[in-house]
Parts: sequence; C-alpha cells; structure tokens
Amino acid sequence: MKVLFIFGTRPEAIKMAPLIKELKRDSFFHVNVCVTGQHRHLLDQVLDFFNIKPDYDCNIMQPHQDLFDITEASLRLLKNVLADSKPDVVIVQGDTTTAFAGALSAYYAKVKIVHLEAGLRSDNKYSPFPEEINRALIDRMADYCFAHTEKAVSNLHAEGINERIWNTGNTVVDALYDGLKIIRDKNLSYEREFPGVQFNGKILLITCHRRESFGEPFREICGAFADIAEQNKDIELVYPVHPNPSVRDQVYKLLGSISNIHLLEPLDYPRLIWLMSKSYLVLTDSGGIQEEAPALGKPVLVLRDVTERPEGLIAGCAKLVGTSRTKIVNEVSALLNSRSAYEAMARAQNPYGDGSTSQKIAQILRNSAITEGQP
Repeated sequence: MKVLFIFGTRPEAIKMAPLIKELKRDSFFHVNVCVTGQHRHLLDQVLDFFNIKPDYDCNIMQPHQDLFDITEASLRLLKNVLADSKPDVVIVQGDTTTAFAGALSAYYAKVKIVHLEAGLRSDNKYSPFPEEINRALIDRMADYCFAHTEKAVSNLHAEGINERIWNTGNTVVDALYDGLKIIRDKNLSYEREFPGVQFNGKILLITCHRRESFGEPFREICGAFADIAEQNKDIELVYPVHPNPSVRDQVYKLLGSISNIHLLEPLDYPRLIWLMSKSYLVLTDSGGIQEEAPALGKPVLVLRDVTERPEGLIAGCAKLVGTSRTKIVNEVSALLNSRSAYEAMARAQNPYGDGSTSQKIAQILRNSAITEGQP
C-alpha cells in the first residue's frame, strides 16, 4: 500500500508521528510524507524531535497569510505531489486548513482518504473556526474514518456516515508516551531553561490562543490569570505565548508585570510535554492538550464555551470553564483548595486511548487492502 501523509502544523505532526513510524516499520507499506509548512518553525521542531524527514515540502508559509492563502497554495502544490507520488491512500489528521486541502486534493485525484480523529463536533460552525467545518467536510470525503471515541462514532452516524468507521483511540496518546520515552532515554531535563520557575511548588500550565476568544473574551481570560496569580503567591503560572500578535500583544500588556506569571516563547514539543508532566493542573483552549494532560493525570480546565471533546468532560478529567473571569478563578481555586476535587479529576480515566492506536490503524489498513485485493 502506497501511503502519503499530508500535514502542515505542529499538532498534526505530533499526531502523525507515531503512525508514520508504525507504518515505516512494516514492509507492507510504502510511506511518503508531505508537509505544507502551514506553521513552519513549530512544525520543524516536531519533525526533528521524532526524526521524520519529509519527502515533499510545499513550504507555503508567508507573512500575514490567511485562510484563502493557505487553501489556494496547498491545493495548487499538492496537485503536483499527488501526481508524482501516486499514492493508494492519503492520510490527513484533524481539522486544520492543510488537512482540508489535503483531503480535497486527494478527492480531486480520486485517491482514497484516511481521516485521523474523525467525528469531532462542537455543532457550532464558527466555534472553533474554521476547524468545525474543516473536519465535517473531511469526514464527508473520507474512505476511512478513524474516530477516537464512541461519541465521535455516534456523531458520524448521526450525519449519515455509517460505513468505514473504526473507534481506534487517538494517536496523540501514542505520541505523548513515545515523546516522554525519548526524553527519559536521553536523560533530558529542562529545569534550567525556565529561570525563575520554582519546580518544588505547584505549577499551572497555560495555553490559550483560539481566534474565537479574541477581543473581550481573551481579556477576561487574562484577567482571570492575573487574579489567580495575585491570590496565590505560592504558585507559578507558566504561559508559553502563541506568536499571533492578537495574542502576544494582549498577554504582555495585561500579564507581563506579574512576578509569578512566567511568559515564555512557544515551547517545542519535548519541552511542552516535559513541563506538562511537572504541572499540577492545565488551563487550555487547545484540543490536543485536552487529550494529552489526562494521560498524565493532570486535571484540565478548558478555556472555551464549547468543546468538540466532551468525552473528557464526561469522564471527569476535564471541565469546561468558558471565558468568564470569575468562573475561571473560582474553578481554579476549587482545585487548589480541595484535595478531593483535585484527585477526582486527576484519577479519572483518560477516554482518548492507551497508546496502541497506531498499531490498530496499521492493522486495519493492511486488512482492508488485502480484502480488496491490493498487492
């Protein structure tokens, strides 16, 4: 089976990495990797860490690019990649504009489409934007829908997508375990790279950058971080700040002078998961971190009004706290002050997988190809 992976951002690369390695270990598969470079620097960090060398690099990233630019450039360049590589299947992950363009280009070329992390829905087409529509459209085009939970499977059924669906878990857990193993095997420690952070106390890891929160909601979120820091001088808030100026300008203006809030440049993947493993709890609007942190027993407070990952809420390892300054402060205080409330979330079972997803997907693809008589 000739397989072409298409991705362009750091989250996609993280979730693709364990499956790329799994398929490359199996001589049944011939693997090519294509990156669009939608997020150039952050993407390259993950490729280096997992030792993945792309066979094709579209290198589309331009200053001030928007969704029109990303889609147009990806489609135009992927046409040539598909013509050259002649894959049997194209694998895309999640809901980025690269994933959508990759699936659409495969559809135009009449190549089968594999969608990792199929079936996620918030049921609000503008939140998250443009991800909600991207993933729904990819699922419509996909020949293989690999869902990560039964809820995702039921979402697909509700939309009339009833064939070629498998609940495999999420490769993000595979990547997390693989990444931490690399860190352990290399005996890496990054404490010296976080001057001023006291690792013998409680650390709150923050990631927050989504477009739908820009403006007043984002100011409310930052106000909550300021209140938490002022009310809890013995804890450290560590915030790797997204490079988007709409995020950076507000964060540094509102939080830059608070002594126990540490504003950092974006972290590469190994440093992020290492820091996550050292944290007490996580405040995030990231989809991937909602799945990663519970695998490490870290409670997650989701800084969004809706999430397409309700399984974590149902399992009890995550809680939706929205963008209200007061609510965020109250929920953090509850976890800091109540050991029982904290343990209930920390000990909840992670619903997103056990680290064997890549193996399951490889077996499904192999069995499907054999059934269809593919050499």
